[in-house]
Amino acid sequence: MVKISPYGTWASPITSDLVSGAVGRPQWVDSAAGDLWWAESRPTEGGRAALMRQSPDGTTTQVLDAPWNVRNRLHEYGSTPFVVLSGEAVAFTNWSDQRVYLVTPGQQPRPLSPQPEIEHGYRYGDLVAGPDATQVWCVRETVTGPLRTDIRRDLVALPADGSAADDPGAVVVLGASHHFMTTPKPSPDGQHVAWIGWDHPAMPWDGSELCVAELTADGFGPHRVLTGGPQEAVCQLAWSPEGELYALTDPQGWWNLHKVGLDGTVTNVLPREQEIGGALWALGLRWFVPLGGGRHVVITSDGLGILDEQAGEISTFDTGRFPGWYPNLVVHDGAVASIAGGPLRFSAVVSLSLEDGKLTELTKQPATLPGEEYLSVPEKRWFTNQQGQQVPAYVFQPVNPDHRAPEGEKPPFLVHVHGGPTSAGSGALDLQLSYFLSRGIGVVVVNYGGSTGYGREFRERLREQWGVVDVYDCSAVAEALAAEGTADPDRLAIRGGSAGGWTTAASLTTVDTYRCGASFFPILELDGWTGPGTHDFESRYVEGLVGPLPETIERYRELTPANNVDKLAGPILFLQGLEDEICPPEQCERFVAKLAGSGIPHAYIEFEGEQHGFRRAENIRAALEAELSFYGQVLGFEPVDTPVLPLKS
Repeated sequence: MVKISPYGTWASPITSDLVSGAVGRPQWVDSAAGDLWWAESRPTEGGRAALMRQSPDGTTTQVLDAPWNVRNRLHEYGSTPFVVLSGEAVAFTNWSDQRVYLVTPGQQPRPLSPQPEIEHGYRYGDLVAGPDATQVWCVRETVTGPLRTDIRRDLVALPADGSAADDPGAVVVLGASHHFMTTPKPSPDGQHVAWIGWDHPAMPWDGSELCVAELTADGFGPHRVLTGGPQEAVCQLAWSPEGELYALTDPQGWWNLHKVGLDGTVTNVLPREQEIGGALWALGLRWFVPLGGGRHVVITSDGLGILDEQAGEISTFDTGRFPGWYPNLVVHDGAVASIAGGPLRFSAVVSLSLEDGKLTELTKQPATLPGEEYLSVPEKRWFTNQQGQQVPAYVFQPVNPDHRAPEGEKPPFLVHVHGGPTSAGSGALDLQLSYFLSRGIGVVVVNYGGSTGYGREFRERLREQWGVVDVYDCSAVAEALAAEGTADPDRLAIRGGSAGGWTTAASLTTVDTYRCGASFFPILELDGWTGPGTHDFESRYVEGLVGPLPETIERYRELTPANNVDKLAGPILFLQGLEDEICPPEQCERFVAKLAGSGIPHAYIEFEGEQHGFRRAENIRAALEAELSFYGQVLGFEPVDTPVLPLKS
């Protein structure tokens, strides 16, 4: 029987244990000799990433047992953490020491990179096999001083025979072109290499360059820039089987596929106001793969498809319940594989036949995943902000077949703010959001101005407007949902992590739309989140988001939530990892200290052993339960089976 229960009080099979223990979220797919390889999260094993292998007969094995953790901290967000050198040998980065290791069946991993003098003094990432697979090519970060920004980067080759493990001089420095670089990709004939580079203060989606150099017996010849620049962002390159160079770049304002001649000629093979590409937060992402003959597998906003240069069109596959594909495409045995998901399907490694379009799910859905009747399918909508601009969002209604709200009651709603901020939210299944939705709390995922997927003009709405455009776009969506009767206007809340945590705090100190907010590992002090106040990759990011320094320092001070604690519109919850190098815990600590004695209910929870984002099952569970209890206390409902979070004031 359906039970009449107030929103927020519904009992749900999507428990905190289910969410925190959902193993098997795959990452980083690759292929070799007919096998597929990927990394897989293990929340119940300390949050490590395991290395998995699936043979053509479907047999799946875990290649590395605990404590091996296939992950790296290149740019602090990580990058391609493994590369298959042959059908049996795999090189990978290990989280605990950031060294590169080689593993072969039946053998213990052996190091390929030297032991640094200080912990994590060398960090390797974006692993690629050298032309003859006797070397591992990668980007190496070298710590040069005590500050977070004291980092030098080089393109290096590690001998696969392990000779560099005890002899740092055996590491081959291939070269360097920019402060930031992707690992070079060799051409099929072994004559050239190509990579992407950029320099401060630009982020890779602002302006980056496609470089090419000759591959000689002594290393790389002098590099040349083929395309890109201050107002053009290259986000991926690949060589076709015929040896032609292709790149995703946006000289016309949209990431489109371009053919790039070694003489510098650049041709947009299919101009359209639709993105193939995205923000290069993690090196190694692949939105397209050349098939040869002018055909390419691509990911667009419409899904997975084939771009045919001669036909001048993209034919989109029907991928059923897996409409959302992660940019990690790999082609193997006449099929394309990657990670995909949808509103009703957990992320999985899937393979799609290029001949008949048949899709095969290669990893299983979590055994504890509830029935589809407990999962909310979002409606993609467009809202209008105060400037008359369109703001896209995904609206998730509360859903639970066992419960119905009393007649006339409107649900509380959470505005979910994605991180980045140069990123985007989606309508894919997120069990953490489902945890709230199945309890009678609505969620709207807002792609505010500055989000990716809508062209450079939309992306640059946020330039020097961070803390303004994001705040008012989110509030416009929330207020529209309240005005139309979808959400209870008196029970609106905002939540987000990292840059989403910034927008949460900035919103609560700027507008009166929300009753409360939950901010996870956030940026709270603008002038403290530039230069050595954060890690090198983002140390100049805020200059484009807020303004150049020192000219606009007053704008920094005015927008900083930590300077506006007295304007806080309502209660706030902070969740913070103590090993976070991107958004250090000191900012949360100082903000919370200012709340003492303010009369504003608040809570601050620290998580030992967590970095930027929570990976350990016990911490994911604790964070979810704390957040639900927080909303219940502020928004006026009593969630079932949830420990009460103590609030200070």
